[in-house]
Amino acid sequence: MAQAQEMAKALNPALESFSPKGFEALWPTMPKEVMEMMFGNAVNKDGLDAKTRLLLTLAGLTMQGAQADSAVRQTVRHALEAGAKKQEIVETIGQMSVFAGIPAMTRALELAQEVLGDKGDDET
Repeated sequence: MAQAQEMAKALNPALESFSPKGFEALWPTMPKEVMEMMFGNAVNKDGLDAKTRLLLTLAGLTMQGAQADSAVRQTVRHALEAGAKKQEIVETIGQMSVFAGIPAMTRALELAQEVLGDKGDDET
């Protein structure tokens, strides 16, 4: 990791203070309608909606051990935008404890809470 940071600094000194969370902020949350169009509902009217697809994506990311911090947080943000409730997000991650284990579930919940903690209680 240190070697990669040194190489990045050599290539671009501005990367010395690079933060994955800062990079994550560059990617805005897509509106629900855009997600519906991009994720297939425009082509297949009877297909999965964006909310369901994003909850499945969250389950998959949890199954991988919740190692992709930015991807988990962004998926939670997008799922909320697509209409998912906090409870649905928590249940999706919790369900994966059976398959991915408690450590993966706990890590995914911690990452989700970083996003969910920013939201008001009216979205439960």
